[in-house]
Amino acid sequence: MTAPTLAGLAPAQRPDPQDPVPLARLVDVESRKMVDTRSSLWLLVSVAALVACVVAALGFWGSDDEVSFGSFASNNSFPLRLLLPLVAVLAATSEWSQRGALTTFALVPRRARVMGAKALAALLVTLAATALTFVLSAVGTLVASAARGIEPVWNLPVDLAARLALANLVAVAFGFTVAVVIRSSAPALVVFLGTMLVFPMISSVAAALFGWWAQHGAWLDLSWSMQYVTSPDITGEQWAQVGTSALVWIALPLALGLRRVLRVEVR
Repeated sequence: MTAPTLAGLAPAQRPDPQDPVPLARLVDVESRKMVDTRSSLWLLVSVAALVACVVAALGFWGSDDEVSFGSFASNNSFPLRLLLPLVAVLAATSEWSQRGALTTFALVPRRARVMGAKALAALLVTLAATALTFVLSAVGTLVASAARGIEPVWNLPVDLAARLALANLVAVAFGFTVAVVIRSSAPALVVFLGTMLVFPMISSVAAALFGWWAQHGAWLDLSWSMQYVTSPDITGEQWAQVGTSALVWIALPLALGLRRVLRVEVR
């Protein structure tokens, strides 16, 4: 017997441990994390259920003189802006709240890639939920028009649909920012909900009491300026107010929060 020769075989190629994990794989992992936990899964289910309830309510108890696709889509966007950011908060704080940061950053030492993957996953989930909302709104428009015997009105311009999607993305970005800054699920949820629900009321009272805030508050109040985004028309000055308030509430805090995440000692 002769021993087999290995002359023609190429040496085995081992993966280089220094090669970074592909970003697409990280985004896939972070996307699955959003539905792996009970809290995130039930939040997503709640979003779908609430949108369906809004569609049903508008279809059967809405105005009798018109069945409008634009009205369905605009009203259904509000539940997304309130609940989808909570999913982003849980996703961004999962490692810190569940003490998994040490494992995650040991497997992927480049923390910026992990945080970028979380942000992209939240972006994709938001776009998918927005598209699903438009589909449910279209179905609700057809069902309501058939039930009432009224012709449906398809009055949602492309630019308004894009601005509704932008409003959802901004809300999720703000929730993600709060999570990155605080890095703990419960306090981040409280701060986000308080800011979304309580701060607009405080701002309205301040606008009624102080003339300066009534004239210039939209430059600093994100909830105020975002009302322009979802309105039928928006001016150039209002776009500038949206950008300025987003810089104050999202861009600057997110930059500071990411700087802390990249430098903090993981225990």
